[in-house]
Amino acid sequence: MAEKLVKYEQYTRLDVHDIFDPMSPFTPRSGTWGLQGILPIPKEPKSFVFFVTLGQKQAGHSFDEGITEDGVLIWQSQPSQKLNDPVILDLINHDHEQNNIHLFFRGRKINPRTKKAELYTYLGKLAYVTHDNEKELPVHFKWQILDWDLTSEQAKNLLGIQLIEHQINQTTFIPLPGQRRTGASTGRFHGVHKDFEELHAVNNELGLKGEVFILQLEISNLQNAGRLDLAAQVQHTSQVFGDGKGYDILSYTPNGDVKYIEVKTTTYGQSTPFYMSKNELTFSGLYSENYYLYRVYNFDPITCTGNYYIIKGNVEDSFHLEPYQYKVYR
Repeated sequence: MAEKLVKYEQYTRLDVHDIFDPMSPFTPRSGTWGLQGILPIPKEPKSFVFFVTLGQKQAGHSFDEGITEDGVLIWQSQPSQKLNDPVILDLINHDHEQNNIHLFFRGRKINPRTKKAELYTYLGKLAYVTHDNEKELPVHFKWQILDWDLTSEQAKNLLGIQLIEHQINQTTFIPLPGQRRTGASTGRFHGVHKDFEELHAVNNELGLKGEVFILQLEISNLQNAGRLDLAAQVQHTSQVFGDGKGYDILSYTPNGDVKYIEVKTTTYGQSTPFYMSKNELTFSGLYSENYYLYRVYNFDPITCTGNYYIIKGNVEDSFHLEPYQYKVYR
């Protein structure tokens, strides 16, 4: 992408075409970039550009779309698309941390000079929330606009739209990569919302509960081994020093050897993928003789109980690692 997109700036379709696919032809109000609403980004597998115009009609279908106060885009696919279409399956399984969906939105704000709708406003990237698994032609989706920060007044001034009032009585969380996304029934779809701030807080709380679970286990094991002196020295390092140490808990074997423990917790099964930072991976290699990964799974955050297994040594020697994200400099 030769040109950097600027959030809340306005763009024509030609502008967007020239950013993402400058070598292809462009015909106003015709062809791929001049007309379509869902466009795959060349050389970026499973990444897309969405052009959304509020109140648009197509092939006899009136799109019922909008944005909630929390930045959830209520969106419909093309009228000809079904739930099993390849593009729709890619959208349902979209992973916002690996691939991009860029949203260009046009509301009802009219230019007083041209008497036409304003240009498309770039609202940033999207993350999948859910879809209606009972409707197609078109397929109904909900997407979270990442880093949403517009108030109702700002949205009215910038986009010329009224945000949909938050009347959500259910919260759903993003499925983990590789997990089946079943969507929601039509009845539930209209009450399902993904709150990213809440998700972040829930994930942090889950991780902390998993660490406390292992912390108490380590203390108990040392006490049962008659090493009360070592049990008193077990430290919840991530809570004392933060996450920068590369491990979560400082503990000991009954023989007095140091144990650097990293805890990875999920509520799902044993085979569920988990994530590690570069710092955590590097630490596991540097201190492999004393490094222990406690993989907690099937964890119940209510009872704070679950299953776990332990891997000692360099993480790279025991797991398949998949590159997840790169920061690129020139």
